[in-house]
Amino acid sequence: MKKVRKFKVGKFLLFLLLLIIIIILIMLGIYKYEISAVSKNTDSKIITIDDGDNYYTIASELKEKNLIRSEAFYKVYIKFTKPETLIRGDYELNEAMSVPEIVKVLSDENHRSSTLKITFREGLNITQMAKIVEEKTDIKEEDFINKLSDKEYLNELKQDYWFITNDIDNPEIYYPLEGYLYPDTYHFEKSELNIDDIVRKILDNTKTKLEPYKEEMQNNTYTPHQILTLASIIELEAVSDEDRALVSGVLYNRLKDNWSLGCDATTYYAAQKSMTERLTQSDLIACNGYNTRCTSMVGLPVGPIDNPSISSIKAAIHPKENDYYYFVADTNKEVYFTKTATEHDQIIAKLKDEGKWAA
Repeated sequence: MKKVRKFKVGKFLLFLLLLIIIIILIMLGIYKYEISAVSKNTDSKIITIDDGDNYYTIASELKEKNLIRSEAFYKVYIKFTKPETLIRGDYELNEAMSVPEIVKVLSDENHRSSTLKITFREGLNITQMAKIVEEKTDIKEEDFINKLSDKEYLNELKQDYWFITNDIDNPEIYYPLEGYLYPDTYHFEKSELNIDDIVRKILDNTKTKLEPYKEEMQNNTYTPHQILTLASIIELEAVSDEDRALVSGVLYNRLKDNWSLGCDATTYYAAQKSMTERLTQSDLIACNGYNTRCTSMVGLPVGPIDNPSISSIKAAIHPKENDYYYFVADTNKEVYFTKTATEHDQIIAKLKDEGKWAA
């Protein structure tokens, strides 16, 4: 009996060992597959490493750009190989690279791309964009702004871009190209780090974004300049696409009935203050081409107050019809729409009581 039992135990252990070996081989096969190249596509994709980034924090971006098959297996590879610390810069990768190849590129500063990444978020105005350009390049903020106000240069741009018209020549406008520089992430070659190339690359992108709406913008009741002006207000007054369309509808209602738009965002721009600063009574009543809180001002400001996203531009072209004339946002960016001044004041009072008043 003991020999039979020992034989069975030995057989079982052998089977278990084989099973473990098979499982290990399967896992190794899966691991090898998961860290292999996603495809044979060799088109370059730029990954930007910023201060504070590490191999783990960029995992989701690598996955999002289809450069790795699995975040989990990528992290396992990083854990066991312990590659060199990441160095800030832009790196060119592609889908034909395996995880080991990607890590090799990212861990070697000699593989850094020659391009420079500059990101302009939605709603920035030209002075804010100029500061970013100065931070990223050798171009001075003042030089950037002056170039974008040069009449001869602006006339050249009018010839090349259908959406830039004589509307920008209004002497009341602070910055003629405000509203025309599409907010996005741009990659510039070293040879492109001059004002003209930077501006034209941005305007080329603006042209691409506006192309699907060209006919509607050119045949609209409002000019392209006015549509961008509306969009720039919408950009700062709403967050969601639904709210943007409703805010646009409110603005159209007020324009149709010859009301003042009464938007604080225009007053901040008119006073050349950031929206984190306090507006004074003199700011509110000061009348110029931008301040729609000025009681004598009816209609649109003379020009855009920031550079809006395509979502806000679409909302300006396609407002959602409604019978609202007022809106206000709380500290959580929730927008409340009302039909009368009394209802509007009640909402404001309620927000103040709840500590949600944003003003």
